[in-house]
Amino acid sequence: MNARDEILARIRAALGSEGGSGGEVERSYRMRGTADAGDDALLTLLAERLTDYRAHVWRTTPDELATTVARALTHGYSATGTRARPRIVLPAALPRDWLATADAEIVVDEQLDTAVLDDCDGVVTAAAIAIAETGTIVLDGADDQGRRAITLVPDLHVCVVHAQQVVATVPEGVAGLDSTRPLTWISGPSATSDIELDRVEGVHGPRTLEVVLVAG
Repeated sequence: MNARDEILARIRAALGSEGGSGGEVERSYRMRGTADAGDDALLTLLAERLTDYRAHVWRTTPDELATTVARALTHGYSATGTRARPRIVLPAALPRDWLATADAEIVVDEQLDTAVLDDCDGVVTAAAIAIAETGTIVLDGADDQGRRAITLVPDLHVCVVHAQQVVATVPEGVAGLDSTRPLTWISGPSATSDIELDRVEGVHGPRTLEVVLVAG
């Protein structure tokens, strides 16, 4: 018996006669938090976590949503923008009234190619769910979030999250998602560090993340 055969034999022995069904997986970890989805304590925790990750969080109400989105766009674009008005790509089904007061050139995504997306300054989307304890926002490619490319290529992402979408724990978040959809998990702006721990932002996605948290 060579080394490969020996390793495979050990794996088969460990899996047993049923080929690795292994029975039920013990899930003794904490499945949910103490607060229900949308609780104000969860919104505060999510905002704190996102701020720690260098995102900028805006708390607002439905009546002030358009005004807040406009402010978030201006704030996010001001640091790196070169145009008088930012060029912003939108998913096809994003409510247009969210941009009612935004001073921006709007481009609706109709399978725009990468070159056109690269010429856009930012994107505004909704979200599928948010997880307070990890400061994570999840997109699932729904019509108000758009395909993954539009949230990875532009340098600015303004993401609108509603209070009822905010849960406490990762297990709660996973339970509320469809695993067959293209899920993008976002915890702050895209960033990485080199071997000397110098932080570089905007490597694998937007350099700037502005989160509009809607409650009330």
